[in-house]
Amino acid sequence: MIKSHIPSKLYIAALVTVIVSFVTNGQLIESPTNFVFGAAIRHAEHTVVKTNQLYSEEIGFGFDFGTDKNVQIHKKGFSIADDPVYFSTRMPEGNYKVEIDFEGTEIESTIILKAESRRLLLDTVLNAEYTRITKNFVINVRTPQLKDDQKITLKEREFTYLNWDNKLTLEFLGNAVVHSINIIPITEITSIFLAGDSTVTDQDLEPWASWGQFITRYLTDRVVVSNYAYSGASLSSFKGSRRLEKIGSLLKKGDYLLIEFGHNDQKQKGENEGPWLNYTKLLVEFVNTARAKGAIPVLLTPVQRRFFDKNGKLKSTHGEYPDAVRSVAKKMKVPLIDLTKITTTLYESWGDDYSRKAFVQYPVNTFPGQSTALEDNTHFNAFGANEIALCVIQEIKRQGLSLEVFLKHTIPAYNPAFPNDISQWTLPLSNRFEPTKPDGN
Repeated sequence: MIKSHIPSKLYIAALVTVIVSFVTNGQLIESPTNFVFGAAIRHAEHTVVKTNQLYSEEIGFGFDFGTDKNVQIHKKGFSIADDPVYFSTRMPEGNYKVEIDFEGTEIESTIILKAESRRLLLDTVLNAEYTRITKNFVINVRTPQLKDDQKITLKEREFTYLNWDNKLTLEFLGNAVVHSINIIPITEITSIFLAGDSTVTDQDLEPWASWGQFITRYLTDRVVVSNYAYSGASLSSFKGSRRLEKIGSLLKKGDYLLIEFGHNDQKQKGENEGPWLNYTKLLVEFVNTARAKGAIPVLLTPVQRRFFDKNGKLKSTHGEYPDAVRSVAKKMKVPLIDLTKITTTLYESWGDDYSRKAFVQYPVNTFPGQSTALEDNTHFNAFGANEIALCVIQEIKRQGLSLEVFLKHTIPAYNPAFPNDISQWTLPLSNRFEPTKPDGN
């Protein structure tokens, strides 16, 4: 794992180039917009940003979430920030290729980039002085919109999530120079859709995190992740919120649908509820939704809760739900990633006490607005979420699933029986916090 360091300064240099595309009468029309910071000379195709412009809907771009206060615009055309910086630009729903040109400073430089609701895209170090490096990413921007002016149902907490607004937000941490950002719409790319609960979703605020927002770090720019999971979701509520319908409207041949539920399904009561009734029926429906579009479904059993017995062994809390997933996978010949089994090995390898470090367990006042201790045995912090992402990736590699072609070649081998130590984890926190735990348990 590459180590990163808490940033002291962030440099955003001269030029940001954004290319926005719209479809008019079936034709793709490009409308380039260039942002130049502090430049003395203005060209017709440039928008000159001479001040630390705060984002607004009217202007359509700018520094977001109060981080304009961290930015100084200089006549030489670069800005210096003492703290993490968010830069947002208004974008319609779609997938975008983002190309960023970085340069190291006179000291060791770190590059940390997150997008939208804290999807980790880059965490690396530039050791050589003034090293130049260009990195490409693919980012999904989405809205709740369905056809005919209908929408998926968002939970109240999601109304302010970065995943669901009408802009693309980049979060920069580190001290590397950013020379340019080019954002280009793409219409043909393989998509990985994620359907799941709070252990899968892009958690918008620290210190909560899930594997779905960390797997992006290990994928190439030949694939894009569209994470529709949400906290508190069950298979039935996911379908009821019309997210399965939304995914189904976007799926195309060669795409993937990864499906992980169980934490909240087991709490549902009724004569048709249970692992072998409605849960199994809905798993089959989700699989068939993918296959109807020529997409590839992948089933995942639910991650374990952190619940140890006196002998240091993990107790199973999911009943027969993991077996139901395994049964559907076998009968329908669907690839299966058995996260229940894998995370049992992972947590027991850490042990009862040490495994706490992978979950949201922090004393009072660790984070702003946190008036009580956090003692969560279901939801991960960033370190734990990254470990689960590595478990998923290792299983993709071990089974030789077709998803393997989209994994970066630089991913180190991983064994949940010998997990990473938190001392190796130095990723800076985002500066947006929420002390209230996500829905679901």
